[in-house]
Amino acid sequence: MEFLSLETIQELANQYGYLAVFVGILLENLGLPLPGETITIVGGFLAGSGELNYWLVLASAAMGAFIGGIGGYSVGKYGGWKLILGAAKVLRIQEVQLEEIKTKFSDNAVKAVFFGRFIPLIRIVSSPMAGVVEMPIGKFLAVNLVGAVTWASVMTTLAFFVGRIVSLEQLLAWVSKFAILALFIAIGFIVIPIWLESRIAKTGE
Repeated sequence: MEFLSLETIQELANQYGYLAVFVGILLENLGLPLPGETITIVGGFLAGSGELNYWLVLASAAMGAFIGGIGGYSVGKYGGWKLILGAAKVLRIQEVQLEEIKTKFSDNAVKAVFFGRFIPLIRIVSSPMAGVVEMPIGKFLAVNLVGAVTWASVMTTLAFFVGRIVSLEQLLAWVSKFAILALFIAIGFIVIPIWLESRIAKTGE
């Protein structure tokens, strides 16, 4: 769920330009539920219409994602797991289930940090989780940088060119449908193996 309407995002992008793109994506990568993808697409769309500069939008998005990712990693490393455990108690989620998810993420940390940028929700939690599982900082910085530049390039370029053919609303609808599909696939990749392992364990008892 996005807490900012498209109209509000457009107003912010028009008023603050590249700063809105940078700050919006930075905050999302720190773990806040902000529509970073929408902000980037609006920025790219405005670049396509000549209101903003394509390269500056791309740079703002990439830097926001990269720096925000570092901040998210730090949050996860220095207290993220305690916050997760506290939330789990409220939601009545067993710690053993969280440990399984943590292990699954640790085994696939590089893929999660890179490809997670293209998936809603996972984009918000991937950097903090990388800190939680203590992914080596050098490896994280490299993957975070490549992922940030790749994601920013794809989103900005897509909006820049496709936005000249279709409306902003239509473009966002297409991206949203793809993102939802990717989210379900990612959840299945995480949940199904854990569910199968638990079934096998119960059968063997």
